[in-house]
Parts: sequence; structure tokens; C-alpha cells
Amino acid sequence: MLAIASCSPVPQPIARVLEQVGFDQRLGERAPLDVALRDERGRDVKLGDCFGGKPVVLSLVYYRCPMLCTQVLNGLVHSLRAMNLEPGRDFELVTVSIDGRDTSEIAAEKKASYVASYARPGADEAWHFLTSPLSHEPPKGTAPTGESAAAIARSVGFRSLYDAETDQFAHASGIVVLTPDGRVSKYFYGIDFSPRDLRLALVESSSGDVGTLIDQALLLCYHYDPTTGRYGFAVMSAVRVLGGLTVVALAALVVTLVRRERRALRVHLEGS
Repeated sequence: MLAIASCSPVPQPIARVLEQVGFDQRLGERAPLDVALRDERGRDVKLGDCFGGKPVVLSLVYYRCPMLCTQVLNGLVHSLRAMNLEPGRDFELVTVSIDGRDTSEIAAEKKASYVASYARPGADEAWHFLTSPLSHEPPKGTAPTGESAAAIARSVGFRSLYDAETDQFAHASGIVVLTPDGRVSKYFYGIDFSPRDLRLALVESSSGDVGTLIDQALLLCYHYDPTTGRYGFAVMSAVRVLGGLTVVALAALVVTLVRRERRALRVHLEGS
């Protein structure tokens, strides 16, 4: 939150900014998949069109943001490049502008920049940069946020504050992982996202359709903490897993020894 305040250009008391900017936990709630948006090619789409039966990494930004939004998307790309999950095959990316004045042309420029930075096959089709055009001119001094973007922001608990004097938004920094059916699954805060945590979130959010058996085993020992937005090592779970593996190993050893003993006894009887 201090980072948000220091990066924000909003010349209002910090206490008020901190009150109105942030993420409220909405775990398990469904995003409005039927809201109307516009993609970077100027086509009318619905949010649900961007899911394709896969988990989604959602980022709420605005494309003319001078600082924080860029840091969030840069941090996301840095994390994505460190993962070997493939965009389009394993997950989708959706970036929505909270500024209803952002155009498809601006969205296309942003997309071209970040797809080139990501440099992963499939990213162009899997990463959707969406806008939420204003249905009417907002009253003077109020946030120029389109209705669809506002509905998405409410569903995931994303709070921002518009300052008319500077014509900019103070907003939370972070990303949200959604399940294939649009439910809020995980939050990651800040501008630096652990590749391991993001991978585990995508694996867990897909209900096992993404990732490997090793990922599934890691999820037995690492649990997501909603208060920190991170996966932490679960000692008791690890002890249970190791205990179970020990029992299996001992059982296998006993079976092996019994078979050897029976084989030796049979050879002895046949020899006598």
C-alpha cells in the first residue's frame, strides 16, 4: 500500500487514498462473463469469450498509466517467462482497462509491446487486451470507467480512486487468477510475482487439467495464504505426505523380503 501511495500522482491525503484503493478478497465469486467489452482489434467480445476452458490471469490497469500499471505488467511478463506453462494451451491472459476513454488502438499498441516482451509462441492469441468504452459522458469529476470494467472490478474486489485534477487513477497493484468457469481463485499483490506461486495457482485453479504430477505433489505441501497472496510450505501436510511415502516404502520392503524368503525356501525344498 505504501508503494501505491508513493507511486500514485493523486494529490490527496494518503489516508483517503489508502481507504479507497486496494483489493477486497472475493474468493469463490464469479466474474461477470457476459459483460460486453471491445478487444484490441476493435471487435465486440464478452469476457467469457477469452477463457476457452482454461484458467485466466486477469490484470486491471489503464493503458495511459504513467507508472504503476507498467510495473504490474512488466512483473507479470517476468514471471510468465520463467514458467514453462504455455499460453493458450494451459492458460489465458486478460488485461482490462479501467479507463473508458482508452481505445482499441491504444490497447493494440500495449498488446504488441507485451507480446513481444513475452516472446512465447501462442501469446498473441492467448493475451487479450480489452477496453470498456463509456456508454455516456460521465459527470464532471467522476471516474471515466466503463460499466463493464466497473462490474469486473467489483467482482474481484479491485478498488481504485480517480483524481480529476491530474486525470489519473490511483489503484491497487496485483493480478487475479480465475478458474475456467470465471470464479476468483487466487490474488497476487504488488508488482513482483513468484513464478512458482503463479504456476501452482494455475495448476490448482485448473483442477488438475494443467501441470504435471510433480505440480500436484507440490500442492500437497504448499498451501495458498489469502492474507499474503503467496504459497507457503505447509509443515503438517508435508509430514503427512512423507509419512505416507514412508509407509508405502516399508510395505514395499516387507513384500520384497517375504518374496525373497519364499523363493529361498522353495529353492531349498527343491534341492533337498
